[in-house]
Amino acid sequence: MRYWVNTVSRDHVQRGVDGGFTQAGHGKAVGLKRMASGDRIVFYSPRTELDGGAPLQAFTAIGTIADDAPFQVEMTPDFQPWRRKVLFATSQETPIRPLIESLDFIRNKKSWGFVFRRGLFAIEERDFQTIERAMTAFLAAGTGPPGNTS
Repeated sequence: MRYWVNTVSRDHVQRGVDGGFTQAGHGKAVGLKRMASGDRIVFYSPRTELDGGAPLQAFTAIGTIADDAPFQVEMTPDFQPWRRKVLFATSQETPIRPLIESLDFIRNKKSWGFVFRRGLFAIEERDFQTIERAMTAFLAAGTGPPGNTS
């Protein structure tokens, strides 16, 4: 099993949650082909919307890859993105800032946002569990995370 981060604006994450899928790399298949059924994935959203959205800097969804291979859909005649099916878990949108110091995949804590420019990338299980605990801890308590304004 592998663990993944996918950097996607919140509005696009929500489309994926609603449809039970993820895309990466502007619809390219290459990153999605590295995933396997049962892999875990968390979504980081730097902004609320792709074009001109407000800064967000939060983990916005988490789930499990639920198919064996990427599949292609036709959005328009000129755009047929590749996708993977995802079984999304119940979670709370969680700001990244309180987690930065505890995440090993963020090596440069001062320029922490740079790592997310890779789009889709693998992380270690320990980091995934840290994020997952943060995204579910507030659900159990019935409260939202600090800094969450949604």
